[in-house]
Amino acid sequence: MSYLFLVFAILSEVTATSALKASNGFTRVGPSLLVVLGYSSALYFLSLTLRTIPVGVAYAIWSGIGVALVTLVAWIFFRQRLDWAAILGLSLILAGVLVLYLFSKTVGN
Repeated sequence: MSYLFLVFAILSEVTATSALKASNGFTRVGPSLLVVLGYSSALYFLSLTLRTIPVGVAYAIWSGIGVALVTLVAWIFFRQRLDWAAILGLSLILAGVLVLYLFSKTVGN
């Protein structure tokens, strides 16, 4: 169940961060509300995750996957360009998350 909470935390954070761009400096009400709700939800679900998963592991997974998903959203919706260095860097982040998840003895169930 903890990993399901972590997935909700990641998706909430990605939604909030994407809405932050769309809020245009909090000048647009709809995206601004989504920012507040998304970050609140993300922190709530992350707190539930931390009941059983060590904070370092949970945060590494949360931030690593979050960075990759936000970049994907920015590429699709905001036309952010990705060069080879960005793609390589994101690949290394995801590889690190996989190594941590698959091989760390501190990862909870």
